[in-house]
Amino acid sequence: MHLAYEDSELIDRLRADLRQTGFGRDAVRACLGETADESRLRGNLVPARRALAAAPETVLGLQVSLLLLGEPLPAEAVDTAFPTLGLAGALRLGVLQADASAYRAAVSLNPVSLPHPLLESESLHLWIASDLDDHLRRGAALPDHVMGVGGATRSLVAQAPIGVAAPRTSIRSALDLGTGCGVLALVCRAAGIERIVATDISGRALAFARFNERLNAETAPGGVTARPIEFRLGNLFDAVGDEEFDLILSNPPFVVTPRESPAVVRYEYRDAGLAGDALAEAVISEGPRHLAVDGTMVCLANWEYLWGHSGLERARAWIADRAPEGCTAWIIERDKLNTVQYAETWIRDGRTLPGSSEFDELMNAWLHDFEVRRVVAIGLGSVRVQRDGSPGVHVRAESATGALGARSAPELTRCFETGTRAGAMEPGAVLDTRWVRAPGVREIREHAPGAEHPSAIALHVDTPIARAVNADTLLAATVGVCDGDLNLRQICEALAGILEVDADALEDALIPEVRELAWLGMLVDAEG
Repeated sequence: MHLAYEDSELIDRLRADLRQTGFGRDAVRACLGETADESRLRGNLVPARRALAAAPETVLGLQVSLLLLGEPLPAEAVDTAFPTLGLAGALRLGVLQADASAYRAAVSLNPVSLPHPLLESESLHLWIASDLDDHLRRGAALPDHVMGVGGATRSLVAQAPIGVAAPRTSIRSALDLGTGCGVLALVCRAAGIERIVATDISGRALAFARFNERLNAETAPGGVTARPIEFRLGNLFDAVGDEEFDLILSNPPFVVTPRESPAVVRYEYRDAGLAGDALAEAVISEGPRHLAVDGTMVCLANWEYLWGHSGLERARAWIADRAPEGCTAWIIERDKLNTVQYAETWIRDGRTLPGSSEFDELMNAWLHDFEVRRVVAIGLGSVRVQRDGSPGVHVRAESATGALGARSAPELTRCFETGTRAGAMEPGAVLDTRWVRAPGVREIREHAPGAEHPSAIALHVDTPIARAVNADTLLAATVGVCDGDLNLRQICEALAGILEVDADALEDALIPEVRELAWLGMLVDAEG
């Protein structure tokens, strides 16, 4: 497949045809119906094909049939589907290919909706070209397969501190490390970031990214005349030298893959050719050195749990031991898989299913690799580092498996700022702060029938990550009166009188609790 990413005129024609029909998430759903479209997104195309067959033919329906359902169409139908681009233009552009006497999609071209970085109540609508999705491809993916927008990318977009998620931060430069199809760079461009560098080790990935930049030119402030994204070929940070950025985003190919077995296909989108979690280690340990003052890096990663050692502590050391002075980091482990679960996940990702000899061979290769290197589990999560200039290097590492919302970035930014500030405060400053309970905090009490006092109290919050904290009566009472009127010292004095306990002891007990609740998003600084 050769994608003519340099042919701006043809890409503009394609954009005009897609815009004319409103080829997007909502239009596609209206065309197919909710049930059939949901089925399509799961890879089951039969209901969608039946829905189109039963409906009158439309230009949008032809585009959906060709681009999303993989149906071959005759030349006349292709010309109808793309009246501006035409069949000849689609073939030259590389989005279609000949198939006997008909023509079918050569690439996947999906309408994608993501949270808009500047408009809280609206979505950013993109058209993203990539190699053919699993349900459209005939056969296994090639090693240099370029992925479209998956769950990991959406998770990173949800956490990216840009636009409305970073109201007090000036971001003039951004690095999309390992850009793939280029979607993160496009989100940064939609946020109005002036200078964007996107790197990848794959020339094919950069071709798709350049194609997508032009196809989505109208989403950039300034449209087609906006400053172009700088695409660079190179491994990790080699392509940027000593440059520093206000923002670094990365969804790198961090999958832990056996190195010795020839049966294991090394897909570039998930495997950088390094042993174990060395790729994640390189990104996380080197990234902070490329941050400008007040710059932030957010990346996804996997880290190994070696026998007798914590994977979270392993990831913490990558930053604590190597980051430059003045960095604060937050490592969030979103999931933890044992070696069998992890191996099965990525073997299935390669379209190899249990019950086949190929699956057994790959499973043996993965488990042998883990056994030799004494790996017992893999942690999956995200890392956020800010070069804030604070003395030393501070790292918070935790497991947080609660639900993460699609627009979590503003709340995550608030938690990071509030938690960092609370952690740096002297005890007296924590006591002198007027803390405010976050709007979404709920208290749930459990009572045995007829009991006067609760047997358990829990504080719950849903954003940015769903959390529950066991609380005693003292902590619940403290949070209950945190409305900004009194500082923590005054609250302690009042509670000490009511409960007839020592006020100093009460303060000593509540200071660490308040710091923790600040990180969890349950308490905010009234003045901050």
